[in-house]
Amino acid sequence: MNLKKTINKLHLWLGLSSGLVVFIVAVTGCIYAFQAEIKDLTYPFLFVEPQEKAVLPPSEISQIAQEAFPEGHLHAVLYPTKEKSAQAIFFSYGEGNDHYQTAYINPYTGEVLELKDEYADFFRIVLDGHFYLWLPPEIGQPVVASFTLIFLFMVVSGLILWWPKKKKNLKQSLKIKWSARWRRKNYDLHQVMGFYVMTFALVFAITGLVWGFMWFRDGLFFVASGGEKFVEYYDPVSDSTESYQGMIPALDAVWIKMNAEYPDAEWIEVHPPEFEGAAIAANANPDASTYWKTDYRYFDQNTLEELPVEHFYNRFEEATVAQKIMRMNYDVHVGAIAGLPGKILAFFLSAIIASLPVTGFLIWWGRRNKAKKEPAAQMQEKMVLTEV
Repeated sequence: MNLKKTINKLHLWLGLSSGLVVFIVAVTGCIYAFQAEIKDLTYPFLFVEPQEKAVLPPSEISQIAQEAFPEGHLHAVLYPTKEKSAQAIFFSYGEGNDHYQTAYINPYTGEVLELKDEYADFFRIVLDGHFYLWLPPEIGQPVVASFTLIFLFMVVSGLILWWPKKKKNLKQSLKIKWSARWRRKNYDLHQVMGFYVMTFALVFAITGLVWGFMWFRDGLFFVASGGEKFVEYYDPVSDSTESYQGMIPALDAVWIKMNAEYPDAEWIEVHPPEFEGAAIAANANPDASTYWKTDYRYFDQNTLEELPVEHFYNRFEEATVAQKIMRMNYDVHVGAIAGLPGKILAFFLSAIIASLPVTGFLIWWGRRNKAKKEPAAQMQEKMVLTEV
């Protein structure tokens, strides 16, 4: 058996084994592409009437939110643009107190517009399917990652199988013969469309694997950085020998500082210390449609002195090329890196990728049935010849 036949066999059987997972991941990715835009159209509590007065500081927003959800662990307070509601985000995982709730609050009046269970949100359910196949994360995540690795092989092997033996056949390999019978059209849809989405499918797979396997993420960062080790996220620690002496809560002081330094930011978010002695984290994003240009900063909760970090959640201007590549991973994966046209492209590409397991299965099923029918046809022909 030559190499191409071996690749063909592997492509077939790995495709049949991974097809359902690839279909689910692609379809959920397709649905999730416009989640932000759809939420803006369907969630009225995201918006408020702008007023000519100061918004409530995070200490007051968090107090209002905590009264609405007293059992919650406050993770952050986020201020989008002036026509949008503030968000008090509650998040905790493990120790029997799993929750992810957001209190949407009018930042001018303090009115709680909505207390939303984010785990029950439609797009969160879609995302859980994309990441975990709706299985427990500790099971679903490695399953999806493993099949994404198989999909990476499928893309490369598909290119090898597509490659025409003769140059004169290249033009034919680049178009679908719509006038042919359905089996031929199905074959062309699988082969030709697979070729056209190949580059983007590789991008989707590689960016997905960054979350799927730590060894893949670390290896990619090692290559991109020229040999540096990936640094995991950590919260810097405040100086325990000092005590806060300010006239206003430290969280408010950090928020005021961030507003002064980022007057044009499309969101500013502040995080209360995650544990005793942790720093106050804050971030400012100049473009709410993406994440990669966000400035992440950390302040001693006692002295308000800024604390440096070595991981890639740092100031944008201080990030290395490799760290910026890691920052871009999500925005590239969903197409947001190219704005709305990128999301539209990601939507249609995901739809085409979802079709490949279907057309591939139909090719296999058609050949299987044909192989079953051929011996019967040959036996019937032999009987007729014998009678004659």
